[in-house]
Order: sequence, then C-alpha cells, then structure tokens
Amino acid sequence: MFRSLWYRSRTEARDDAEAGRSIVMPTGTTLPPLQQVLRRLALALGVLALTTLIVFADRDGYSDNSDGSVSLLDAAYYATVTLSTTGYGDITPVSDSARLINILIITPLRVLFLIILVGTTLEVLTERTRQQVRIHRWRSRTRDHIVVVGYGTKGRHAVQTLTGQGVTKDRIVVVDVQRQAATTAGDDGLVSVTGDATRSETLLKAEVQTAARVIVAPQRDDTAALITLTVRQLNRHATIVVAAREDENVPLLRQSGADTVVTSSSSAGRLLGVSMVSPVVARTLEDLMTLGNGLDLVERPVTGTETGQPPSACADLVMAVVRGRQVLDYADERAAPLRAGDRVVTVRRAIAVGEPE
Repeated sequence: MFRSLWYRSRTEARDDAEAGRSIVMPTGTTLPPLQQVLRRLALALGVLALTTLIVFADRDGYSDNSDGSVSLLDAAYYATVTLSTTGYGDITPVSDSARLINILIITPLRVLFLIILVGTTLEVLTERTRQQVRIHRWRSRTRDHIVVVGYGTKGRHAVQTLTGQGVTKDRIVVVDVQRQAATTAGDDGLVSVTGDATRSETLLKAEVQTAARVIVAPQRDDTAALITLTVRQLNRHATIVVAAREDENVPLLRQSGADTVVTSSSSAGRLLGVSMVSPVVARTLEDLMTLGNGLDLVERPVTGTETGQPPSACADLVMAVVRGRQVLDYADERAAPLRAGDRVVTVRRAIAVGEPE
C-alpha cells in the first residue's frame, strides 16, 4: 500500500513538472522580475547606509587598528564587512555603548540584510516548485470547466461573452499552439496551455477529459476537425462548439463529434448582405450578439407565474421555446401554453455590471 502511494505521488509530481513547462497560470499583480530585484537592491543599500550612519555617529566607541580613528569611509567599510558577515576584525567596537548598539541594532540589520539578499535567491529557486504546487492544486480541483482551443479573435471574443454571462475565469482553460497567445491568456487571468491541440497529451494537460464544454476555434478547418475528433475521443459527454470557415466543412465537423458548428464566413456574408439592404437591421443583429450592449438575446427557464401562459404573456419578448430536445418557434402552436421545465429564448434590455436583474 505504501509503495503504491509512493509511486502515485512520484507519478503526479513528474506529471506536474512536465505540465509546468506548458501550463501558464494566471498572473497576479506582482512586479516584473527586474523591478523586484531593483527594489530588493534598493532595500539592501538602504540598510547598508543606515548601518554606516549609526556606526559613524558612534565612531568614538570604535577602534581602527591602522590609525585609531574611524572616518565615514571606515564606517561604511565596517558596515559592509559586518552586514556581509565577513568581519575582518580590523575595526572593532570597544566602548560599552558601541557594543550595545551592535547587539540591539547592528545585528538585526545584519539579519535583515541577509534576508533581503538570500530571499531573492530563494525566490528564484523556489519559483518552479511553487508553480508546480499551483498546477497540482488546479488539476486536482478542475471539473466541469470550459476549454477554449485557440485564443485568436474568435477565442478571445468567446471568452469575453462567457465571462459576461457570469462564467468565472477560473472555470475557463485556454489551449493555443503559440506561446505568445497562451501568455496573453495568462495575463488576462486565465489558465492556459501551450501546445498542439490535435495531440491528446496537450488536451489532457487542459483536463479536457473532465470538461463540460469545449470551444474549438483554430485558424483552419482541417485542424478544427482533428481537434474535434481528439476531444470527442477523450470526452464522450462534453458539448463541443466548433468555428468553421467554409460551409462545405460543416458536415465533416459534425461527423467528427461537434454538437454545434458556427460558420464564420457565411455568417459574416449574411451580415454584410443585411447591412446593404438595411443598416438598422444589421446594427440590431450585432447589438443582439454583443452581450451587455443595448439588447441581449438570452436563454432562461420559465418562471412559476409564466407556467400555463402563452409565450406572449412573458415580460420579455420570446423568440423560441426550448422543450426537451425540441426548439419551438414563438409562433408554433405547440409552444402554448408554457410548461414547467421549459426554457425560453428572449430579447431583453442589457443589464449593466452590478445592476440587479
């Protein structure tokens, strides 16, 4: 039993160390490394200057083996060799007051000086260990999250929409083959994985096997098909939404395991056509697709007071009724009356951040 636990712990540590090379955890408000080093250096110089002034102020209590007197340069020299624990012994405190100051002030300053210098080194050495601990904790508690493959224009806007709908950033994981995109996702407060999403090991680092939803938004449709196949192989129950460039690739992506396929080129073309015929309608459509701007198109459950009523009795404008696996048009006779457990797709006024619904 103990051998099994030891082997499992060693395997997890090796996996965390390997994942640490490609997983980027969200960055906080810490200073850049160069600024941290400069700040610590300034603190160390401040401690050195303070010690020099203390020694020089009580210079009569010190003895210099060379000439007997202690100048400002001698005080700086004594402070340097004392704080660095070198201690040549050529300048020594001889009076009771100088020795008392060394005990009560110089010694604590020496400890502080060493903490500043050694702390910088230890911080660099322990950064990788701390990163591995964070990754291990994240992997152990990540369940039913959302994986976004591709952090380009489509991926970033998908994440913005998700967070606007109330999804917290700690439930979103970004996978991108480019390290710069993964770093950008980390700067945006998201956990990101750098690697080829067509490979199982990359998706496993993103814990895709326990994800609830997966958004696939690469640059190429053939890449999207391979990623969708790999995701579906690793997770049979996740909802997969895929962005495609061409309509002819939609059947292939559905056969690969996608639940929903959004064709970006045809959608943009339709919006261009609508804009030519009626710019107002185009602006309204774009408004509906932009969460938190003017009008929102949302899906919500039917309330108790709405049960048994026709869709027109709802406070919001009902566009469709979701009943089980069926999507009923607002004009469909089967949509009335509304039943308990139904969900409605409605148009409502956009709710600002912090405003009660």
